[in-house]
Amino acid sequence: MAAIADNLAAVRARITAAALAAGRDPAGIELVAVSKTHDADAVRDALLAGQAVFGENRVQEAERKFPSLRGQFPGLRLHLIGPLQTNKASDAVRLFDVIETVDRPKLAAALAAAMERLARPLPCFVQVNTGEEPQKAGVLPQQALEFVDECRSRYRLRIEGLMCIPPVDAPPAPHFAMLRQLAQRAGLQRLSMGMSGDFEIAIAEGATSVRVGTAIFGARAAAPR
Repeated sequence: MAAIADNLAAVRARITAAALAAGRDPAGIELVAVSKTHDADAVRDALLAGQAVFGENRVQEAERKFPSLRGQFPGLRLHLIGPLQTNKASDAVRLFDVIETVDRPKLAAALAAAMERLARPLPCFVQVNTGEEPQKAGVLPQQALEFVDECRSRYRLRIEGLMCIPPVDAPPAPHFAMLRQLAQRAGLQRLSMGMSGDFEIAIAEGATSVRVGTAIFGARAAAPR
């Protein structure tokens, strides 16, 4: 537990320093601890150290870890930060508190139907593929504003922000700036961007949520099947 607690303290200190350097209030930046591939004991250690918000990539993995933890830690909040198949929409709505990866009309429709059926209207983010990478999820930047409007008007989703994952081989700042500009044009206040290697740059560009895994939990284990 000590290592995770120390890592969390170090990450929070870096968030505070980056926010102050950018002239921002550190309280306006949410830390999402990315616990994918790490076991429930590691998550529990982070919870005991005061971390309440977590991010998972896969519905199946989150189902194994979080239901029992919620009973012990009622303040726990869980973000889905990985691609979602439409046939898992109902499971995701039951399990998660925020869906960060809305990226296509079929998924928006499935989520809207699940939220209505379960009476659980969750906040959502639209994922933008800022690098226009064919292997990566996310709506293309030139289609993002139209898709945000479609999600709001047609599917009645609670779109609260945008999310991106810049290309690994490109400087991240232009991608973060692009996401900020798109959010401004869409009238959205929340930006989920920045990971362990670049969250300070993301904060300088306006991130309101940073998704940090390795800097908290250490190197990832192989993903469970």
